[in-house]
Amino acid sequence: MIGIISDTHDNLEAVEDAIEILNNKGVTAVLHAGDLVSPFMARAFSKLEPELYMVFGNNEGDKITIKSWFEVFGATIYGNFASLEIENRKIALLHGTNEKIIDSLAKSGNFDLVVRGHTHEPSIKQISGTLVINPGECCGVLSGKRTLAFWDPDTNEAEIIEF
Repeated sequence: MIGIISDTHDNLEAVEDAIEILNNKGVTAVLHAGDLVSPFMARAFSKLEPELYMVFGNNEGDKITIKSWFEVFGATIYGNFASLEIENRKIALLHGTNEKIIDSLAKSGNFDLVVRGHTHEPSIKQISGTLVINPGECCGVLSGKRTLAFWDPDTNEAEIIEF
């Protein structure tokens, strides 16, 4: 099971709650689709037990410090885009500010999963046979709902939860 999170926006309380859920769910990896915002969030994410893979969003502040602080506890920071393989599944990870890029990645046939954030709207959809997941916002600032997503690479099934 893979955990998916995005748009944490410096909400330390929401991140701590999300990490507790992710750790208790027993996920093997967590994908963060950007808009972490500040380096100080590293302290909370250092308590995450599974591997963390993260890209930057459009609101990241000090990217150099974020990268160095997160790498201390083993997180992998890719910059603005990641093409990675987890459990023999090809994944595109990006913040998703451009809908045409999301659509093109899904239609390319190169990925089993496209993970994106940015809109703060949780969604799970298929585009040309590729699963596209937006976990919504962890911070709960715009919608008033804190959400996370989970994806099972074996069954290709996903769910979004509110916490």
